[in-house]
Amino acid sequence: MSNTKSELRAKALAAREALSEKKRSAAAAKLAKRGLPFKLLPGSIVSGYSPIRSEIDPLPLMRKLADEGARLALPCVTARGQALVFRLFHPNDRLMLGPLGIPEPSPAAAEVIPDVMLTPLAAFDRLGHRIGYGAGHYDFTFAHLRKTKTIVGIGLAFAVQEIEAVPALAHDVALDYVLTESELFDFRSSEVAHSVRG
Repeated sequence: MSNTKSELRAKALAAREALSEKKRSAAAAKLAKRGLPFKLLPGSIVSGYSPIRSEIDPLPLMRKLADEGARLALPCVTARGQALVFRLFHPNDRLMLGPLGIPEPSPAAAEVIPDVMLTPLAAFDRLGHRIGYGAGHYDFTFAHLRKTKTIVGIGLAFAVQEIEAVPALAHDVALDYVLTESELFDFRSSEVAHSVRG
């Protein structure tokens, strides 16, 4: 099986692209309705992301978490090979385009280190490995920030992005959970937990 990361990425992204707008919206609403698989402490900082291409939209879930007392943040790209920087964000804030053309908070917004990182991905497997877009931003960021504190990494994806196995390398950081519209994968225990709760 000589599936390279780039081939696996292309295949998973094609499956994601093929989803209708209606299916995407319904999936984002289901994620929000189910919420996180654990109780957040009041004032916890949850970083999301501004969805690009056909990524699942984390905003409905982020709004729900904000209503439950979470403080929200979004990543800002600094340079390739460097950790992302996170700035506080409110769902009604006006965002500006960052260097990669992705909406980010203003540089005036306070810089924070998240407790929970909602992470976009191209593909994932049942061991918690993810394939991103190849720049390594999230791997660098997890490795860098986890020297400072414990950060829970949660991948958000559509079910069609699951693949059999990610060819993980030593520097690839596994996620703690992956949430899709139909299942919850918990990689912190030895068993993978599936719960299909709408």
